[in-house]
Amino acid sequence: MTRVSELSTTEYLLSGNRACAGCGLGIGLRAITKALDGKMVLVNPASCLTVLGGMYPISSLDVPWINVAFPSTASSAAGVRAGLRAMRREGEMTVLAMAGDGGTADIGMQALSGAAERDDDFIYVCYDNEAYMNTGTQRSGSTPAGARTTTTWTGKRENPKDVPAIMEAHGIGYIASTNAAFPTDVYDKVLKARDRRGLRYIHMNTPCPSGWSFDPKDTVKLGRLAVDTGVVVLYEIEDGVFRLTGRSASLAKSGKPLVPVAEYLAAQGRFRGVSDETAAEIQSWVDARWAGYGARHTPVG
Repeated sequence: MTRVSELSTTEYLLSGNRACAGCGLGIGLRAITKALDGKMVLVNPASCLTVLGGMYPISSLDVPWINVAFPSTASSAAGVRAGLRAMRREGEMTVLAMAGDGGTADIGMQALSGAAERDDDFIYVCYDNEAYMNTGTQRSGSTPAGARTTTTWTGKRENPKDVPAIMEAHGIGYIASTNAAFPTDVYDKVLKARDRRGLRYIHMNTPCPSGWSFDPKDTVKLGRLAVDTGVVVLYEIEDGVFRLTGRSASLAKSGKPLVPVAEYLAAQGRFRGVSDETAAEIQSWVDARWAGYGARHTPVG
């Protein structure tokens, strides 16, 4: 695993950007752009990333990027890749499609599914802040059970949609789950995806202070707690082989119980008022999923 001290000091996400204080997206995006050495074309729809990058003619990203319609991220990225190929410049840069959970799990799913079926040659990153944050915190397919949003003011009833599993069902060669609070895990997975061909899908959990209602200084702390509780699991599926990575692999190897999910829920205002019954149901969902991942894990070597 890459160490933080080994990351490039070159920055492609510039200071003075318009991200909210404590935004997890900025942490993850820094690692992503470093892994690609800035040699990339970014394609993104209406989202927090659009706000972070700024509006024409001003940009806080030192890479070429294209704003596209909300449902068309994956299809637009495929078109950019085809254009580079037509100009015989496909070897010069990576095409990176990057959208939030609303633009991935919901509105953009049809384009992403089509790109996966065709095995189009680009990296797709879903930065999952678990609601439509850019438009006022409405629930998405990735919003967890029990979370309050402006459209689930008594708490969402359903567990989140498992988009990596949907992508695995498409048979693509590389899928990964990560968390912005672990930038070297993000970096290593994007680096691995960079050197592959076909569609590569990375799901990056991205803590959001404003939408989740926690102190901006605690972004990394909360992201790490999500992994320690098993709410978020770090893993990759490479050519059908599943393995836990980083902190999740260490937790599985230790055999120790995960931190109770109740501690994660209590750290966020969006779970205020969650009943003991709902908390227990969430814990059961996390436990079952963790056991399933443990059964699938293939240790390195």
